[in-house]
Amino acid sequence: MAPFNLQTCARPNILALEPYRCARDDYKDDGKNILLDANENAYGPPLPKSAGAAVSASGGPEIDLLGLHRYPDPHQHDLKQLLCNLRNTHHHTSKTITPENLFVGVGSDEAIDALLRCFCVPGQDRILVCPPTYGMYSVSAQVNDVGLVKVPLLPAPSFALDVEKINATLSSEQGIKLAYLCSPGNPTGSLLAKEDVQRILEHPTWNGIVVLDEAYIDFSRDGSSLAEWVAEWPNLVVMQTLSKAFGMAGIRLGAAFTSPPIAQLLNSLKAPYNVSSPTSALAAYAISADGLSAMRANRQKIVTQRERLLKELARIEGVGRLRGGTESNFLLFEMLNSKGQPDNVTALSVYETLAESQGVVVRFRGKEHCCLGCLRITVGTEQEVTRFLSALEKSLSEVRSAKGSLPVDEAAKEVQASGVVA
Repeated sequence: MAPFNLQTCARPNILALEPYRCARDDYKDDGKNILLDANENAYGPPLPKSAGAAVSASGGPEIDLLGLHRYPDPHQHDLKQLLCNLRNTHHHTSKTITPENLFVGVGSDEAIDALLRCFCVPGQDRILVCPPTYGMYSVSAQVNDVGLVKVPLLPAPSFALDVEKINATLSSEQGIKLAYLCSPGNPTGSLLAKEDVQRILEHPTWNGIVVLDEAYIDFSRDGSSLAEWVAEWPNLVVMQTLSKAFGMAGIRLGAAFTSPPIAQLLNSLKAPYNVSSPTSALAAYAISADGLSAMRANRQKIVTQRERLLKELARIEGVGRLRGGTESNFLLFEMLNSKGQPDNVTALSVYETLAESQGVVVRFRGKEHCCLGCLRITVGTEQEVTRFLSALEKSLSEVRSAKGSLPVDEAAKEVQASGVVA
């Protein structure tokens, strides 16, 4: 077991933090109490009485829009239990995780930031990331004045962890408190090997936390999630979201599974009512039996279109190799110049032409490590994929007719290449 010590890893001011408490922590609302403790508007929101009924009219979840004048549950115990039920598969441990293992917040981004504030002293500590990877790790680090150490993934197409170099870096570099690992990777689409993650968790001297970002995990094969593994490892955090496979990006609901002591710290430092009542109700429905059935049906449609894209893209002149895996709802493909080589000018030209001439928006990822000439393509509906394939052929033809490049402003290149939105 790794030499993890929460008392020396976390910031002293966070360990000593007294979380915000409200009267309803002591006196639960049973529906009969007169609630005069939180300075709410007792007359309710300025919505018609039919508003609440309209939400559930189509057979979806019932949301009490007329109850929006009350603050949401600060603890979200019922929602956390549903998330535990979903991830207690016992593929990786015989132990069972409970709501005490959970932090829920505004997407995974709140957890990314909360972990930095919990463990990293500004201007002193650092985090480790493995590019190419999700950009918000470095953005949040910069916002919090936390340093960044990069250990790139092994070259494409594997995009596996360079475990030897990661562990050597954790041994030699001072002040690294968190290692953010993305599985499946963004933009790689590759699932990290469980044994590689374990080797980092077992580092013999590093007193830090492995943060595993599983935003796309439900597009991977069953049993891939390591969320329940937090019952075995006190220095593991597994982040998930309802934004991807569950198609609920608009409600901004993320979860961090971890050991109860770390979960307690994260819950202590969060805003008191960070998850809204509509978000909680919609999330609970999404991971109910009916919601899971619908999610899995939609996921199968995405998988079908993913397989279609893999076949069709291989036949299009000017499209190069798949760079990465197929464990997500996107694919990373090279765009080739007139010499048949992956090329950023060509890829950026195709990216712009797709958007400006064809009305199809993808992501240019060519400036990421080992992603030369690459576009990241989200798998859409059958109709969207049909339109994309046609638009891509037209765009590649247009770029080729312009001798492989279009005039691109260098400043615009930088902006387009450095975005961090998922």
